[in-house]
Amino acid sequence: MNKTQMITWLEDHKVDFTAVSDSIWDKPEMGYKEFFASKLQAEFMEKQGFTITRDVAGMNTAFVAEWGKGKPIFGFAGEFDALPGLSQKNQPTPEPVEEGAPGHGCGHNLLGVGCMAAAVAVKEWLETNKKSGTIRYYACPAEEGGAGKTFMARAGSFDDLDLAFNYHPMALNAAGKGSCVGVNHIRFAFHGKTSHAGGSPWEGRSALDAVELMNVGVNYLREHVTKDVRMHYVITNGGKAPNIVPDEAEVWYYVRAHDPKNLSEVTDRVRDVARGAALMTSTEMEEIFESATSSTLPNFHLADLHTQAMMALGPITYTQDELDYAAKINEALDYDYEDLRKMINRAKLSPEMKEKAYQLVGLPVIGEPFPSYDEGEIGGGSTDVGDLSRVVPCCELRTTCWAIGVPGHSWAVTATGKHSIGHKGMMYAAKVMATVAVECIEHPEHIEKAWEEFHQKQPEGYQCPIPEGIDPPRYEEK
Repeated sequence: MNKTQMITWLEDHKVDFTAVSDSIWDKPEMGYKEFFASKLQAEFMEKQGFTITRDVAGMNTAFVAEWGKGKPIFGFAGEFDALPGLSQKNQPTPEPVEEGAPGHGCGHNLLGVGCMAAAVAVKEWLETNKKSGTIRYYACPAEEGGAGKTFMARAGSFDDLDLAFNYHPMALNAAGKGSCVGVNHIRFAFHGKTSHAGGSPWEGRSALDAVELMNVGVNYLREHVTKDVRMHYVITNGGKAPNIVPDEAEVWYYVRAHDPKNLSEVTDRVRDVARGAALMTSTEMEEIFESATSSTLPNFHLADLHTQAMMALGPITYTQDELDYAAKINEALDYDYEDLRKMINRAKLSPEMKEKAYQLVGLPVIGEPFPSYDEGEIGGGSTDVGDLSRVVPCCELRTTCWAIGVPGHSWAVTATGKHSIGHKGMMYAAKVMATVAVECIEHPEHIEKAWEEFHQKQPEGYQCPIPEGIDPPRYEEK
């Protein structure tokens, strides 16, 4: 079996993988509660000859599927959690399946199965060609705010990998060279003293006052941090009634920064503000550290290999029905294609690629592969892929799974998650990742180059941002 035959094998088996993805889309589950998706994926991988290790890193929906023996050891990291409130029918206009229910508004049904498909394809190549090597599929829970991969990294689940592979559904085909920021998820609970707010307010110590003063202090802090820092919050408990001095109040913070040291220092300053608010209000402050993720560490060598594989594979082609479906989504979103032109202007593309991109403006869904266009950019979002990328060289591939004007975490993402547009992007990602994996097996110098770059960018090694003693939440299937 050569690479072309492996790609053909994936195309011949796309119905099997699509069925798994669609089943997960049909039954969206929140982070750490992906019982159906986890069981379905594990059973599928068992049928492919993989050995399943369950309950990884203390998470009962996490598993590792492994096949083969010896070096190299490659890991494909999948996800399967949904987002709250993004239930959506398989149609190009907004209408939930169930009002308020979760939905796959980040395409993780496609993400997980795409990585699964790549793992199985490389296994088929190794087996057919009688080559040594170990292939693993990592079923990683709770990427959306839960940091499943971070807990797995802390547990050493990725320590012996030679390379890691991952992709994310997006609106363009490109290998990422940019980075995301790390994040700390912390709740600050204040404990005061209740009293009658009208009759004897002097006897009370308002926990809500502490929350509000903390937020004021953090808002003043924004002027004195680096431009990559983000601090945002919601008040999760503001008291019970206006005529009762609140004795309990809580605020939930996300603190983000790119550099791990800077993130730690800014978080400590936020903690100082919380302590100050407690002092000012004669209340007590309790910190509840929930989870954290590191900023992503892009590997340019692996990104270039993924780009080469995409260019060799060619574009995703679409039928007129698919183009019409995507156009209806953009019509519902009132998308301005001029925004795409502005993005092209900012992108780090050669003049030839920019001209090619300009010619595509107006198409509702774009299947053309592009070189990496985000080198040196730092996005404002966060992902636990960051911790995977700081343990082992990794490239986050992006493939077209939704229309060009669609924002992430939206109903419009869910709307293509069970559509042929999403299916094509998922299988395209599987073909690209599998091709790169085989290329690295055939030419192990690529592995050496990826690690050389990795050590140059992170000479100090990986430090898990989640302290010991903080464990992932655990739920039981109902």
